[in-house]
Amino acid sequence: MDIIQSIIIAVVEGLTEFIPVSSTGHMIITSKLLNVPDNEFTKMFTIAIQLGAILAVVVLYWKKFFDFKNIQFYLKLLVGVIPALLLGFLLSDKIDELLESTTTVAIALLAGGIILLFIDKMFKTPTVHTEKEISFGKSFTIGIWQCLAMVPGVSRSAASIIGGMQQKLTRSAAAEFSFFLAVPTMLAATGYKLLKHYKETGGFTGEEIKLLAIGNVVAFAVALVAIKFFIGFLTKHGFRIWGIYRIIVGILLLILIKSGYLAA
Repeated sequence: MDIIQSIIIAVVEGLTEFIPVSSTGHMIITSKLLNVPDNEFTKMFTIAIQLGAILAVVVLYWKKFFDFKNIQFYLKLLVGVIPALLLGFLLSDKIDELLESTTTVAIALLAGGIILLFIDKMFKTPTVHTEKEISFGKSFTIGIWQCLAMVPGVSRSAASIIGGMQQKLTRSAAAEFSFFLAVPTMLAATGYKLLKHYKETGGFTGEEIKLLAIGNVVAFAVALVAIKFFIGFLTKHGFRIWGIYRIIVGILLLILIKSGYLAA
């Protein structure tokens, strides 16, 4: 992977992390289109730079994250991240295998797109409008929904937002809580991947550190713009347009795989 490739992948991450189209799936596709070597560093890079995008949430919602009097907020995030921590640890090797599969991404995008076409009609009577109204039980349940995104192509934001709506959150409240929950989730995932890479390789080369730094900075900057756009767009228009987008991309990927242009 060179600097230009790392920047392009990071831009894709920043643009897609907060919309329900699967940032990991899009980075896998982008990497293959750019002919980036499919090695352990590439897999780790696509996970690690998600932290850069997620940190944009901390900056934009800094009053929420640094309100140390609101202990319940931190406890809700802790409860919500438990399912991902457990399953992520237990299924780490299987998840790494899935990160190699373009077919998995295509099918997940297509199936998820069909679901998003109808999701707005399924949850019409929300009763939870703010984070303070979210119970610990709802936090844990949303965390379980988030685990679906361990399959590349599903979308962490889609899974957790739908989980929130299933728990009676409004679209905007579900989206914001999805963003909040992403911070400890991606912090843990990135820390685990970095530590695993360090143990397996004996450390990071200067080039690897440079690529990770550039990727995180670019993803952070792009995500700052993308977050505000998505909240406003989702509140007004719902999920249907993202469902259509996912279906189109999923079909195109299957065609490219079938034609041999992309590896399965």
